[in-house]
Amino acid sequence: MRILLIMVLSLLGCSGSIDEPVSYFNVETPRPFGYVNGDEIPQRIVIETRSDISLQPGSLPAKGRINRWLNLNQVTVKQTGQRYQIDLLYQVFYAPLEVKSLTLPGFTVQLSQGEKNINQSVPAWTFTLSPLRELVARQSEQGEYMRPDVPPPLLANTQALYGLSASLTVAALIATYLGYLYGCFPNRLRRTLFKRALRKLAGLSKADMEQALTVVHHALNSLNGQPLFLNRLGEFYRRNPEYLQINAQLGWFFTYSNRYFFSDGMIAIAQDFQQLKDLCEQCRKIERGSR
Repeated sequence: MRILLIMVLSLLGCSGSIDEPVSYFNVETPRPFGYVNGDEIPQRIVIETRSDISLQPGSLPAKGRINRWLNLNQVTVKQTGQRYQIDLLYQVFYAPLEVKSLTLPGFTVQLSQGEKNINQSVPAWTFTLSPLRELVARQSEQGEYMRPDVPPPLLANTQALYGLSASLTVAALIATYLGYLYGCFPNRLRRTLFKRALRKLAGLSKADMEQALTVVHHALNSLNGQPLFLNRLGEFYRRNPEYLQINAQLGWFFTYSNRYFFSDGMIAIAQDFQQLKDLCEQCRKIERGSR
C-alpha cells in the first residue's frame, strides 16, 4: 500500500499539466506557396492561459518595416476570457528571378504572472515566393513578348436585355394604339369600315331598318371622306373605281334610302334588310381586295 502511494505521488510530481501556464497554443498559417511580390500573408496565433496569467501586448512585433523585403501592416489582439487571438498581416516586397524560399521571422510572446514573466516562442514560418515574370523574356519582332492578364468575367446581361425588349415592345404597342386613336393610319381604317358595319348589322333586324341604313351610310361617307349621295356616285367611282362593279346595288341602296326616309308609310320587309346586308358584304369583299 505504501509503495502504491509513493508511485501515485511520483506520477503527480512528474506531471506539469496542472501548473502549465499555457493550456493551448497554436499558430495558424495559410498555404506556404504561390505568393508573388506585393502579396499579403496573414498569420493567426491562438493562446489560452490560466486565469492568473495575462498577455503583454508590448512583446508583440511592432507595425512597420521588419527587414528590407518584409512589412508588418496590421497587428490585432482579441481577448475572450483567457483566450488570446493575435492576428498579424505581413506583406512581402521581393521580386525573385526564380522561385525562392523566404521565412517569416519567429518571435517571443511574453506572459505575466504577477511579477513573473513567462515566454512563449512563436516559430519562424517558411514559404515560397514566385517571380512575376520569366527569367529570360521571349522577344518578338515588335519587341518584348508580353502576356496579358486574364480578362475579368463579363456580368450576365440577359435580364437587362429581356427588360429592354419588353419595354420597347410595350412602347411600340402604346405608340401604335395612340396613332390609331389619332387617325395616323387612315388606310387601315378605310379597310375595316364595312367590317365594322357588318358587325353592327349582325345585331339588327328588319325592325331596325332605320338604324341599319344609317350604319351603311356612315361607312360609305367615311370611305368617301364626305357625305355621299346618289348624284355624286360618279365622283365616288373616280376616287374608288373598284366599287363601280356594284353600281347597281349602290343605286338601289340610295333609292331605297330616299324612299324610306322621305316617303310616308313605307314598311321594311325581310327581303329589303337581306339585300342591305348583301350590299355591305360585297363592299367588305372589295375592301379586303377579294373581289
